Amino acid sequence: MAGWIQAQQLQGDALRQMQVLYGQHFPIEVRHYLAQWIESQPWDAIDPENPQDQAQATQLLEGLVQELQKKAEHQVGEDGFLLKIKLGHYATQLQNTYDRCPMELVRCIRHILYNEQRLVREANNGASPVGMLVDAMSQKHLQINQTFEELRLVTQDTENELKKLQQTQEYFIIQYQESLRIQAQFAQLAQVNPQERLSRETALQQKQVSLEAWLQREAQTLQQYRVELAEKHQKTLQLLRKQQTIILDDELIQWKRRQQLAGNGGPPEGSLDVLQSWCEKLAEIIWQNRQQIRRAEHLCQQLPIPGPVEEMLAEVNATITDIISALVTSTFIIEKQPPQVLKTQTKFAATVRLLVGGKLNVHMNPPQVKATIISEQQAKSLLKNENTRNECSGEILNNCCVMEYHQATGTLSAHFRNMSLKRIKRADRRGAESVTEEKFTVLFESQFSVGSNELVFQVKTLSLPVVVIVHGSQDHNATATVLWDNAFAEPGRVPFAVPDKVLWPQLCEALNMKFKAEVQSTGALTKENLVFLAQKLFNSSSSHLEDYNSMSAGRRPGPTWALPPLPRLRDRVLPEVSAPPSLTSRRDGGGWYPKECSQL
Repeated sequence: MAGWIQAQQLQGDALRQMQVLYGQHFPIEVRHYLAQWIESQPWDAIDPENPQDQAQATQLLEGLVQELQKKAEHQVGEDGFLLKIKLGHYATQLQNTYDRCPMELVRCIRHILYNEQRLVREANNGASPVGMLVDAMSQKHLQINQTFEELRLVTQDTENELKKLQQTQEYFIIQYQESLRIQAQFAQLAQVNPQERLSRETALQQKQVSLEAWLQREAQTLQQYRVELAEKHQKTLQLLRKQQTIILDDELIQWKRRQQLAGNGGPPEGSLDVLQSWCEKLAEIIWQNRQQIRRAEHLCQQLPIPGPVEEMLAEVNATITDIISALVTSTFIIEKQPPQVLKTQTKFAATVRLLVGGKLNVHMNPPQVKATIISEQQAKSLLKNENTRNECSGEILNNCCVMEYHQATGTLSAHFRNMSLKRIKRADRRGAESVTEEKFTVLFESQFSVGSNELVFQVKTLSLPVVVIVHGSQDHNATATVLWDNAFAEPGRVPFAVPDKVLWPQLCEALNMKFKAEVQSTGALTKENLVFLAQKLFNSSSSHLEDYNSMSAGRRPGPTWALPPLPRLRDRVLPEVSAPPSLTSRRDGGGWYPKECSQL
């Protein structure tokens, strides 16, 4: 009961959020009067997806109803009379609601208790800075999970409505056939003597008039059911699209950005498990709604009734197809990127993964993934949907791989272990651009069939920019190009646009990240180190780091800039930062430390 006591102390927005958890599906009065009993039951021990736990869920439902009935019987006096009626009503209501689906009761109460605990925890932690930080990090994920619960409930609701519609329509068809049978009997009366025909005709006419009136009313009811169901699907798809946007355009893009910064030595991008679980939930709910919409279309075809429903169903069907298409194409991702500095005739690896492969049964017919290397211009054309079929800028050996499903982890992925770039075709270089500034990308593409070949998707994904070299002496300059791209690329850019210049403090952050990764040290570049690098970059003698804060550094000089040509980072600084491991070997076996940077 302690949980409910704490929940009652919530205030403001937290209290309003808690109140939203309750409704006809589970009245807040039931939570209040049975608080101790509810909190003592093993709700978490039941797996709603495991049919073997059905009996235990049924026992909990029966126990809940019995506790309500006992509580109602114990109410006495004038005040207790109304409460007795109300609690008895709730007992009957919950029995009728969950009798055929006790697992739904388990899901419902688990959802309520989980969110109550979350709200109480947030209220208790809100006063401390650490608690506020944890809350800020987890709030979005909690909101995502809460939205999934809402989607599950509305999808279950439309499933129930669809079954009701089907049963109503089936009974309507039976009665319609009865109407046709009566009409056939009228035709047979011509062979009956007049006196008998008159009496039978009167009885049949009365029956037919009554039946025709019923059919008219029921046809309107059916049409109303169809419209209401289509409207509910429209609302569900709006919520689905919003949830999918948060997961694919926010969370997945952030993961990809972390993956890109990890290429500069940033923290690891983290596991894909949470993202995959969200994407799988999306796939499951989307597919359930798609099947419901198709069944509704079939019912309309089976019994056509003039009205707006056909158009509404065509619209939601097109919308759900767009949603599932976006999900499949966006969740085909590169889990392990190929090297961004890629030397010809050298073995390299990469891994691609489909985050919804298990849920959509793509693994039942394992697709093949093909890898090709394309230029920056070809990548631009690809994203514009221009015809670039079979275009490439080189030849990769061992560039085809079949995706494998791993039962233990539930992942569908293709591991390219022995690729090798045999040759590269370079574009005509512009101006001062060198070969180590030319960017390529590895294109991974495949074709997936979903739902017994009902839907077929052509999927493509591009690796992070790759600089191709043929000799080890080009490595540092190529690394400089990659570092700049990883550090300053913006989400949603045109391949592979990056700013030509950035402020010195921005560059310091990128250099620090790269330095710590290269020397495998937790220590960052010191103020003296950064002053030394700034002096080297800007040809300045100032020893005050603040003097450089408003200065810009660029990838290459450009005569069109309004400012004097900016220092060329690639030639002056990045080789110094990316070279420590090789310098370490020339320092009597000693370690490389930030303070030594000024000795370069």
